Amino acid sequence: MRQYLELLKKIMLDGQKKEDRTGTGTISIFGTMMRFDLRYGFPLVTTKKIHLKSVIHELLWFIEGDTNVKYLQDNGVRIWNEWADKDGNLGPVYGYQWRNWEKFDQSVGIYIKRSVDQLKEAIDLIKNKPESRRIIVSAWNPADIPKMALAPCHCLFQFNCREIHPSERSNYKDFYNKETPKYFLDCRLDQRSCDSFLGLPFNIASYALLTHMVAQVTNTVPGDFVWMGGDTHIYSNHFQQVNTQLEREPYPLPTLKLNPEIDNIDDFTYNDIEIVGYNHHPRIKAPISV
Repeated sequence: MRQYLELLKKIMLDGQKKEDRTGTGTISIFGTMMRFDLRYGFPLVTTKKIHLKSVIHELLWFIEGDTNVKYLQDNGVRIWNEWADKDGNLGPVYGYQWRNWEKFDQSVGIYIKRSVDQLKEAIDLIKNKPESRRIIVSAWNPADIPKMALAPCHCLFQFNCREIHPSERSNYKDFYNKETPKYFLDCRLDQRSCDSFLGLPFNIASYALLTHMVAQVTNTVPGDFVWMGGDTHIYSNHFQQVNTQLEREPYPLPTLKLNPEIDNIDDFTYNDIEIVGYNHHPRIKAPISV
């Protein structure tokens, strides 16, 4: 995870002061990128402890299309509490857009409300049209943003199928106890706004996990995870915590194990996901800017 530490250093050195929606203030740079080869370890920050239960349960919650915090709270995850209303609702945020993007179909001569399951369509394209350049899932729905408790920060992701050279395919024989995979599966995440100390380690781990899960159900091999940031910032009340983290030497990356029996994205549960060998430095507390 030295890529992440180098990004923190760059923001601290080159970032410009900028006011923000929360009133906290940041230093910020615009237009950044990191690349992680998922074949060489799971990209989980080791220079502080990451709450894995939050990463895993939040992603499962997204995949379910849920937008109420009850499931998260029932599983000890509180990261969305600050934005929920008194009934626990958040409006049509991430999971809703992934699984239930609303549209109106006029093909029958009248307007009929339908929904688009973007995640299912992406998985179908990976299976049936791996050459497609349109394997995209977007959470940025302009019509729904006023209804959302928080506009999506990680707003779009795209999958790419990259052919494994025939001479290398034997290396992945029985990778999932299925037909030998023909493709690496890459994922690119666009994040319009990024809390680099608190949020970014979660985002990297979450989308790396999603890439592994989608790879398993499409019989592809996890390849590169590419993270791209717009306004990439550190809040002014996180400077001390960032400096503490930068003083620490990272440990080797852990590995990820998924239940190999799962072949449908909707069938994964918390117990089907295991992070192995996660050695980390102690947690670093920091306030959330709402």
